[in-house]
Amino acid sequence: MRALVLKEYDTPLELTEVDTPKAGPGQVLVRIAASGVNPLDIKIRTGNAAHAERILPAVLGLDLAGVVEAVGEGVTGFAPGDEVYGLTGGVGDLQGSLAEYAAVDARLLAHKPSALTLREAAALPLVTITAWEGLVDRADVGVGEKVLVHGGAGGIGHVAIQIARSRGAEVFATGSPSKLDRIRELGATPIDYTAEDVQEYTALHTHGQGFDVVFDTAGGATLDASFAAVRTYTGRVVSALGWGTHSLAPLSFRGATYSGIFSLLPLLTGRGRAHHGEIMAKATTLVDQGVLKPLVDPRRFTFETVADAHALVASGNAQGKVVVDV
Repeated sequence: MRALVLKEYDTPLELTEVDTPKAGPGQVLVRIAASGVNPLDIKIRTGNAAHAERILPAVLGLDLAGVVEAVGEGVTGFAPGDEVYGLTGGVGDLQGSLAEYAAVDARLLAHKPSALTLREAAALPLVTITAWEGLVDRADVGVGEKVLVHGGAGGIGHVAIQIARSRGAEVFATGSPSKLDRIRELGATPIDYTAEDVQEYTALHTHGQGFDVVFDTAGGATLDASFAAVRTYTGRVVSALGWGTHSLAPLSFRGATYSGIFSLLPLLTGRGRAHHGEIMAKATTLVDQGVLKPLVDPRRFTFETVADAHALVASGNAQGKVVVDV
């Protein structure tokens, strides 16, 4: 099969012929149709993701959507011809999705939503799992709660808004001026973080009480702002990028809680993989109910132009999730 192989960090991916994998026990062989591109893919390629470091040479690509070609011993629930998607590899020693085929752990997969194309489906896995683990697994967002999503127009953020709304929450989201219309279209109240500081928008939207849940997708100063925006006693802050050095005083003085999210753990450790498949199955239901839809950049990329896809993601100018057609 053809695959894009990273042979040395911070070098271009090389289009190479490699052996087609076979489905082992508990695995599904997927004929890949599309590979979602995440900022993490660029960090891995450039050698700036020690937490997700690959064993080189390696095939990158975290998200996939495709068609089941064969199933291994012990696999139930999937059959040849099924359209599937999931967060299935691209870290540790797991082959990624920038290849024509991948043999993946069946527990990581779910049936693709009928309302989406395979290309659209490939945009969802990593961001959906991250948003779900933060809002549902950690924060248990409930009806009527006020949820603040930092970076509401981003990959994780736009899905987080939709998941929070599906649980009956009132959602607010920060963004730059150019992103406010998109946030509004997603059903959240937009907050221009360049014009209002955390004290101002917290006072305006919560009468000074603080948000019940604050979801940080940016880290750094945004996580510090999250600690200052959360509600006293019952407030919950969750972050997908809580890796810096922070003062916990604002959080502690509110008696609130903090949880970190690391969605790669099941891929790296083998533990908890079935839950990822369960999340994707629930995402399928939400999509087919019309309450979750990915934002996909309209530009098309192939194996031959994958460098352009990576450059677009790195630039921060993508108009939704970037997807490579396989």
